[in-house]
Amino acid sequence: MKTFVYIIIFVCLSFCSAAISQQADSPLVSGDFKNVPVDSFLVQLEQQTHYHFYFDTAQLGAVKINITAASQPLKTVLDKAFANTNIYYAFHKNNVFITKGLQVQTTLPQGFFSGKGDDKGAVANTIPDITSNTAESKSSAAENKLIIIGGNAGNSTDRFTIAGYIKDAKTGEPVMGASVSDQDSKAGTTTDQYGYFLLTLPKGHHTMVLQSIGMRDTKRQVLVQGDGTINIDMQPQVMALKRVIVSSEKASNIKSLQMGMQKIDIKTIKQVPVVFGEADVLKVVLTMPGVKSVGEASTGLNVRGGAADQNLILFNDATIYNPSHFFGLFSAFNPEVVKDVELYKASIPARYGGRLSSVLAINSREGNKKDLSGTAGIGLLTSRFNLEGPLKKDKSSFIIGARATYADWLLNLLPDQYKESKAGFYDINLNINHEINKKNTIYLTGYLSKDRFNLNSDTVYAYSNQNVSFKWKHLFNDKFYTLITTGFDRYDYSIFSDRNPVNAYTLGFNINQGYFRTHFNYYKSAKQTIEFGFNTNYYKLHPGTYKPLGKSSLVNLDAMQPEQALESALYISDKYNFNTAFSIEGGLRYSLFNYLGPSTVNHYVDGQPKTEDNMTGKTVYSSAKFIKTYGGPEVRLSGRYAFSPAFSLKAGYNTQRQYIHVLSNTAAMAPTDIWKLSDPNIKPQYGDQISLGLYKNLKSNTIETSVEVYYKRIKDYLDYKSGAVLVLNHHIETDVINTKGKAYGVELLVKKLTGKMNGWISYTYSRTLLKMDDPAAGEVINGGRYYPANYDKPHDVTFIGNYRFTHRFSVSLNATYSTGRPITLPVGRFYYEGAYRTLYADRNAYRIPDYFRTDFSMNIEGNHKVHQRFHNSWTIGVYNVTGRKNPYSVYFVSENGVVNGYKLSIFGSAIPFINYNVRF
Repeated sequence: MKTFVYIIIFVCLSFCSAAISQQADSPLVSGDFKNVPVDSFLVQLEQQTHYHFYFDTAQLGAVKINITAASQPLKTVLDKAFANTNIYYAFHKNNVFITKGLQVQTTLPQGFFSGKGDDKGAVANTIPDITSNTAESKSSAAENKLIIIGGNAGNSTDRFTIAGYIKDAKTGEPVMGASVSDQDSKAGTTTDQYGYFLLTLPKGHHTMVLQSIGMRDTKRQVLVQGDGTINIDMQPQVMALKRVIVSSEKASNIKSLQMGMQKIDIKTIKQVPVVFGEADVLKVVLTMPGVKSVGEASTGLNVRGGAADQNLILFNDATIYNPSHFFGLFSAFNPEVVKDVELYKASIPARYGGRLSSVLAINSREGNKKDLSGTAGIGLLTSRFNLEGPLKKDKSSFIIGARATYADWLLNLLPDQYKESKAGFYDINLNINHEINKKNTIYLTGYLSKDRFNLNSDTVYAYSNQNVSFKWKHLFNDKFYTLITTGFDRYDYSIFSDRNPVNAYTLGFNINQGYFRTHFNYYKSAKQTIEFGFNTNYYKLHPGTYKPLGKSSLVNLDAMQPEQALESALYISDKYNFNTAFSIEGGLRYSLFNYLGPSTVNHYVDGQPKTEDNMTGKTVYSSAKFIKTYGGPEVRLSGRYAFSPAFSLKAGYNTQRQYIHVLSNTAAMAPTDIWKLSDPNIKPQYGDQISLGLYKNLKSNTIETSVEVYYKRIKDYLDYKSGAVLVLNHHIETDVINTKGKAYGVELLVKKLTGKMNGWISYTYSRTLLKMDDPAAGEVINGGRYYPANYDKPHDVTFIGNYRFTHRFSVSLNATYSTGRPITLPVGRFYYEGAYRTLYADRNAYRIPDYFRTDFSMNIEGNHKVHQRFHNSWTIGVYNVTGRKNPYSVYFVSENGVVNGYKLSIFGSAIPFINYNVRF
């Protein structure tokens, strides 16, 4: 029956086409049309013929006709009139349709019934091949279809806003950072983390070009007649090896106002070989310029001269206080769940605050909205499983991921003194999202991690992260939306021993944080975007509780008083594009910190160092009492000037305030670190930074290069007095001192992320120097001179290289070198009060040996059959190929009256690894 209907339609259209052809040739037109407006010209033709002409004067513009016709066929006159223009005509019965830029098609395309038609050259209103259901035919039909946006309002000079979401056609997940631009005017924008975009275009026909790494480039033909929305699906793409086409639209590093920012997607992260073959988010971040760590097996980041606690680490907007697993060998983030990572080192957006050095925002995937799918993997130390799929197709989805370790066998291979060691961890991720309607979407995310280990003793260490957050995104209209987030974060760590019931104990700490955030984004025009909002965090810390474990324990209870505080902030930022070359962004954030009761505050003699001898008394404050308030403005300024489409200059200045500190006797983050809030005796940290950058793309944007320089000032950074006691110290202010400091450096990056050979090279020269020269504030260090911070490492070079031989086989190599970090060495001994004592050099006057390491891996994938249910891959490689014994630290022990030095290496030999992965 359907075929019969198609035949009837085809016959009718054929007769109509034949009739149209006969009628089109029959009318003859005469006239001397000299400099006649196109609309007047068409009216005169209508008067001489029996045809009705349909056209939009505003769309045709101010075209003038200059021809002479003497009894010539209408088609010939139209051909002469519209020669060398993009105006087209089409006949249908007694009607003639005049269009600009796109021709109306009045016949069915070739192959309509057979499904074998050729889409090449198809125009806007061509009927697509409905018998084919391939992604290619769907994509072609979508690109050729004319989409009318908005009503026919305004005049030809009006500009309108197009809004919408870009999603992965295969999974339904948002495509973040996709480029959306107009083919003719080159006006463009990029999608946010939810795949949302806003683009302002003048009234009329436009070709929208959409591009994103890992996705197939696509276009959309739109007729803009007013404000409106359009949602677009992009097809994933497997890149060809012999030919790579790169467009200037992907030069986001040149066009973006943001400087000191690195964005890494999970595909890039998985290419970098790391210890034991487990893809690691933080290890790859450490390969970026300006980012360092104090040594191997440390996931604490030192960014542009900042301490490890000066980084705000966010996982789906939840704060992660310890981002490591298994002695720091693994990061706490499951790579199968992570979508991408954004690191802000400078020009930090006004919506972020609370840390001095950087913001590391880790975003997870939303899950497949189309089909149920998953991945699984097994390695030498860990196994992982991930499952995702739709709860309601195209509307809501979930993703759940889990990892666990079985590492005891590895510890049993260590020397005898470590054979009784045990270690293990697990983490679980859950993300759920649901689109209520076109204006409202909600997101629920949860994260749980747990570590537990002991090193050949009865003392067990344990720590965990627990995070849950709820988001609501609401669109007031296409130009204005809000994102409301609330959640709870908890980090707890404990040390306990129960081998001897008499002195069995447990020592515990925890941080609890509840938060509420509102963020508003107002796209005022193509030139101006305004963001503003409000954040508040409620902290409740338990800095330490030492208590008996079991009924037989004789341990005395010792509990530090809890700490509470409220940290709030208002912010606004305004980005303005003067033209395609020059843009600026200014922001102001005002933060306020209230230290709350109940609490007991110690008082000391004014103008004297805070010591137990100078303590004058205490004040007890009741619950919810505002004990001490700190606050002030934080400035964000940045600017960009593009000398050409491939070369730009950027500059930025920002100030930061930090109200929470880490008390640690190590240079790296450790489970025993104690977090401390600012209070009447410990001031918040303050820092400001100025930076300048040059960005240049080469070879049609296939190679990105950049050079950035920065200078940072630090005030009230906490350092420690000699012999400081940090655990269960009821007057910790007597063992810490406020220092001031400076950090400066230069960062170079050369990056190529396309083609068979890809990767990057980064070099950083940086210094971080501290100074304590105020005797009234405490102990003067190194005679009041500047001294290197524990994490000061002047030179750092990293090479990451990947080469893909075929779609199924690739190799990766990375090499890194850095200067050894500072240490304080014993340089002699002296006799005092009947005993020999050790004499130490100035603080951090020496350095441990330099660090160098090379890693290699091979990535072997199974076949790429599209309809295969399971796809597998192998990762095989060697960590520390050269077997170099890189020192993590150098320490000294007094043995039989002699001070002996020892060097500790984490990985002193080459470590082979193998991982098996399956995707379904």
